[in-house]
Amino acid sequence: MADVVVVGAGMAGLACAGDLVTAGLDVRVLEASDAVGGRMRTDVRDGFRLDRGFQVFNTSYPQVKRRLRLRELWLRPFTPGVLLHTPRGRLRFVDPSRRPRQSGDLLPTPGRLAGPRDLAALALLGGRDLLTPPRLIKRAPERTTRTALADAGMSEELVETLFRPFLSGVFLEDELETSSRFFHFVWRSMLRGTLCLPAEGIGAAPRQLAAGLPPGTLRLEARVKGLTDDGVLLAEGREETAPAVVVATGPGAAVTLLSGLAGPPTRSVTTYYHAAPVSPLNEPTLLTDTARRILNTVVLTEVAPTYSPDRRALISTSVLGTTDVPNDAQLRWILAELYDTETSEWEPVGEYRVTQALPAMPPPWPLSRSTRFSPGRYVCGDHRATGSVQGALASGARAAREVLADRLDGRRR
Repeated sequence: MADVVVVGAGMAGLACAGDLVTAGLDVRVLEASDAVGGRMRTDVRDGFRLDRGFQVFNTSYPQVKRRLRLRELWLRPFTPGVLLHTPRGRLRFVDPSRRPRQSGDLLPTPGRLAGPRDLAALALLGGRDLLTPPRLIKRAPERTTRTALADAGMSEELVETLFRPFLSGVFLEDELETSSRFFHFVWRSMLRGTLCLPAEGIGAAPRQLAAGLPPGTLRLEARVKGLTDDGVLLAEGREETAPAVVVATGPGAAVTLLSGLAGPPTRSVTTYYHAAPVSPLNEPTLLTDTARRILNTVVLTEVAPTYSPDRRALISTSVLGTTDVPNDAQLRWILAELYDTETSEWEPVGEYRVTQALPAMPPPWPLSRSTRFSPGRYVCGDHRATGSVQGALASGARAAREVLADRLDGRRR
């Protein structure tokens, strides 16, 4: 009998298991699939590295800095900014403190991205989010992101040209109805950190966490059918016993395993991968579309050449939802316009329809909540915190703390 069974080897489950092992507990991690990572997995197809949905790695997250050996991930950075496809042509938004020579579209001249008032509002927003301690952001008045941007002095034109297209890819919703507190944390993290990709794909991060667990802790292809009074029942019919069980799955599986648990609404996304003979954009920069036809597109091999087995370019494109999405011909027509290039020779490499990709986070949304569900039963994941790697890791860490606190309390009794 183990001390704790953790169901799920995504980032939350691995963080929880790692902390419990460090505290001296005997832990079993049961993962239904054939590899760790949950949604943070990378497949290799025809030599190309395909992340299961477009994802980025933010170096500023506290939990990331605490738990991962970043140098060993061989991180490759994106440009600190975004390209915007607009009816006026392509505009560029960059962090002027990092790329001052590329910030020409921020100059207050006709046809550029922002006027003097918007520039002042942008500078004030960036300064506040950069310097405000997280504890104060958590206590700030909560509203939608769109309302928060308007209150910060952003014009509707700037919101529709910059914030909505860019943040739609972050929140997986295009009305900016996500909690303003989460938005401020996201903006702060982007100003403080660097958006990157591990050279071996996003799945390298959970693999590194799993490698730190003692031998015998992790079991793959071990599907949990249900919870019992003494632990969990595996689909194979065997029971794994433990006084404490942590359900560290996605919200759908968690609701199935924990009767009475209320799961949040979720967002979904579809990501397409194409291989092209040559790169359509010779820079590692995210490209968005103000016409809402896609969320974003990027030449991944400009970020990390290791995503391709040869000299071909690998392009990732994401659209909102998993139903009523473009077919390949429609998508390549859109991409031909966005990249201003011929796409007839682009070869489809993969397509991922990711349901429950992120929790929907409209206000009021608690940035953290207890993982305790019932005596000896806990639930963690980004759906219990924020839809991010930081949220998943922090929720796993909280589950471990609460398991340990309850064990200590039980001994005192």
